[in-house]
Amino acid sequence: MNSAIHVFKFGGASVKDAKAVLNVVELIQKHDQSNLVVVVSAMGKTTNKLEDIFNSFIKKDKEAYLKSTKELKTFHTNIIQDLFEGDSLEQINEIINALFHKISSFYEHHENENQSYLYDQLIPYGEMLPSKIIQHCLEKSGVKSSWLDARKCIKTDSNYQNANVDWNLTEKEINERLNQLYSIGRVVVSQGFVGSNSNEDSTTLGREGSDYSAGIFAYASDAKEVIIWKDVPGMLNADPKYFEDTIKLEQISFKEAIELSYYGASVIHPKTIKPLQNKNIPLYVKSFIHPEQKGTIIQKRTENDDAIPSFIFKKNQVLFSIMPKDFSFLIEENLSDIFLKLSRINAHINIMQNSALSFSFLMDDKMEIVSQVKAALESSFIVKYNTDLELVTIRHYDQQTIDFVTRGKEILLEQKTRSTARFVLGQEDTATNTFKEV
Repeated sequence: MNSAIHVFKFGGASVKDAKAVLNVVELIQKHDQSNLVVVVSAMGKTTNKLEDIFNSFIKKDKEAYLKSTKELKTFHTNIIQDLFEGDSLEQINEIINALFHKISSFYEHHENENQSYLYDQLIPYGEMLPSKIIQHCLEKSGVKSSWLDARKCIKTDSNYQNANVDWNLTEKEINERLNQLYSIGRVVVSQGFVGSNSNEDSTTLGREGSDYSAGIFAYASDAKEVIIWKDVPGMLNADPKYFEDTIKLEQISFKEAIELSYYGASVIHPKTIKPLQNKNIPLYVKSFIHPEQKGTIIQKRTENDDAIPSFIFKKNQVLFSIMPKDFSFLIEENLSDIFLKLSRINAHINIMQNSALSFSFLMDDKMEIVSQVKAALESSFIVKYNTDLELVTIRHYDQQTIDFVTRGKEILLEQKTRSTARFVLGQEDTATNTFKEV
């Protein structure tokens, strides 16, 4: 594969409306003449809307299903009407109508089979729609381009909603298809988030998996670089929603990016970095609003990793405390039983800590997690919990940064390593931080 390949990834915010789509086309037009893979996510909040549609299907609420489908179609139709006219509009309208016909008919053609399987057959339409629109916009603007169905070349197992990539087969398929398509034009437009298994059934790579898709295309094609276009100037040392004086990280290493992703930094998907690290392909995080700015580069060099403390805030947390009913010591056998039962409900632990008599762990307070944990563990253990908490992670901390984030808060749990400090925080009203027994 040509070493001059570049990979661009555009997320939902960068293609949220007609103006945003035109901006994407302009960015692609300004790219040099080397071959380009463009990975596109669903437009705006399309994935959320499709999940509403899916939930209506599960509930067998046909009226809600068709209503939400019509609303989503109207959203996309309005965008293409702002972008195209004449024959071009007729052509893209035909494509969009065909895709929405498949969404509408999905209700009639599927039963309540495995829900994860059904999810992966419906949700990928969200990525198909903008990739078709952008490819047609490029052709209209004079950029020779091709559309590539990512499901034809990103091959996975059948672990629906969080599929594992078959790297050997994927690399082979991507190289073969890109070589064919670059004979037509220098730009190939594809989708993030999606793949397919050996039966050609659609699979998805996990929520926010479009960044990962960009990493997969880059790895397979030995790309020169990946640029993920965001509505922020690069990777920041904190989420501006929670932190006023954010600082852009000019350069960090693959290792540091993986650590930040693991602890919950939202800019880069946790799986994205590793394939790039394996082939030393630099990743840039840049602003589609100010594309002339440098952004952040993620690469092998590590000398700047500890220059600036980074803060990761996770709100709406619930802290569980698990104790044996007979007040025996918590031994490995007990912990193994707890982990097994939590894995069966697909529970994700954000932080954990144990003593002789108890095991504490923190989770996102969503999807009725309290009742799920109760059902899984109450037969063998006493289960207590505490809600409305916050998890703060500080990379490259000092006492000043600790004092700053914990001021006015009660520290319910803390952990420190040489480079990372983590705190589970509640309000300084101890009455609200009393464990509740379930």
